[in-house]
Amino acid sequence: MVKSSSPSGSVIIFAYLVVYIVWGSTFFFIEKALHAFPPFVLGSIRFIIAGSLLMLYCWIKGYKIFIKKPVKDAVIVGFLLLFVDMAAIIWSEQFISSAIVSILSAATAIWFIVLDKPKWKENFSSIPTLLGLILGFLGVVMLFAEQIFGNHASDGNSDKKLTAMIVMTLGTIGWTVGSLISKYSKNAAKKKVNDTLATKEPEEDLNVMVKTAWQMVVAGIAFTTVALLNGEYKSFDIQAVPTEYWGAMIYLALMGSILAFSCYIFLLQVRPATEVSTYAYVNPIVALILVHFFTDHVVTRMQIIGLAVVLFSVLLMNWNLYRDSSIIKNYKRRRKIRKLRDMAPKSSIPRIVEVAEFGQKKPKKPKDAEKPLDNIDPQGNKDQKKFDQEFYD
Repeated sequence: MVKSSSPSGSVIIFAYLVVYIVWGSTFFFIEKALHAFPPFVLGSIRFIIAGSLLMLYCWIKGYKIFIKKPVKDAVIVGFLLLFVDMAAIIWSEQFISSAIVSILSAATAIWFIVLDKPKWKENFSSIPTLLGLILGFLGVVMLFAEQIFGNHASDGNSDKKLTAMIVMTLGTIGWTVGSLISKYSKNAAKKKVNDTLATKEPEEDLNVMVKTAWQMVVAGIAFTTVALLNGEYKSFDIQAVPTEYWGAMIYLALMGSILAFSCYIFLLQVRPATEVSTYAYVNPIVALILVHFFTDHVVTRMQIIGLAVVLFSVLLMNWNLYRDSSIIKNYKRRRKIRKLRDMAPKSSIPRIVEVAEFGQKKPKKPKDAEKPLDNIDPQGNKDQKKFDQEFYD
C-alpha cells in the first residue's frame, strides 16, 4: 500500500540501492567470512549481533517486546527462514561459488508454486506459470550438471559440490515453508480479527521489527547450539581472525541483516509489492559480478545461461501478479488515453484529460466558487455519456 504522503525520490532510490546491492553482496561476504569463521559460528555471531541490536532499537522506540502468540509464530518462522535457509547457504558456500548459491536462491519461486497448496488451482491453470516452472527446473538442472560434469568436475570435489547443491535446494524449500507459514498465519489472524471485531477487541500484535528481531534471536540461538554441539566453538580462536574478516562479519550483521531489511520493510510501505520484489532479479546479478571480479572462481557461460533461464522463469511464474499490478494497469491506462487524445478532435481533449484524472482527489472548492451552469447542451451530455461508456468498455 502506498502512503499518501510519499517520501522523497532520493530516499526511495537509496532504499532500492541498499536492497538491490547490499542483499546481493551478502552472498559474496559470506564466502569471504568463511575464510576465518566456521559456518555455524559465522551464523551464530551474525544473528546474535543483529538480533540483539534490533531488539534494543525496538525497546528504545517503545515497541511492545513480548506477546505469546506472535512470538511463538516468530520462533517457527525464524527457525525456518533464518536458520534452515541461512545454514544451508553458509554451509554450501564452503564447496560451491557464492554465484551458484545466489542463483539457486533465486529459484525459490519454484517451490512457492509447488508447495502453496491453496493456490494450486490458480497456479497450475496458468500457462505462463507452468512454463516458468518448467524453465526454472531446467535452469536448476543446468547448474547441477555444470558443477558435476563441467570442466572443474575432475578436481575430486564433485561429490561435495553435489551435496552442497542438494543442501542448498533443501534450504530454499525451508525458506518457502517458513514464508508460507508466515503468510497463512497472518491471513488466519486477519480473518479472526474480522470475525471478532463486532463483539470484542482484536488480539494485540507485535510490530514487524520486533517480530524480525525475535526471528534473528532464534536463528542466533540455533546457530550457537549447533556450533557448540559440533565442536566449532571449541576449536575457534577468536583472536586469530584477521580484521578484514571481522569487517565482513560486521557488514553481514549491520548492513545485510539490519539496514537492508529495514529498507525492504520501508519500501513495502511506500511502493507496490510487485515493484519491490524486483530485488530477486538483481541480487544474483550483483553476486555474479562480485564473484567474477573479486574471487578466484570462474564464472562460466553455463552459469550465465542458467542465471538467465532461472530469472526468466521467475518472471513467468510472477507474470499474473505483474500483469494485475497497479503499475501495469496505470501504464495501460495512460497508453489508452494517449491514443484517444491522438484520435479525438480538439474539443474532446479537455474531457480526455478529465477522464485521465478520474478517481484522483480534488481540493474542495469554496462555496462562493460553486455557481450553477446555465449553458448546458443536452446533446453534449448525451454524447459525453456515450463517450464515457465506450471508454470504460
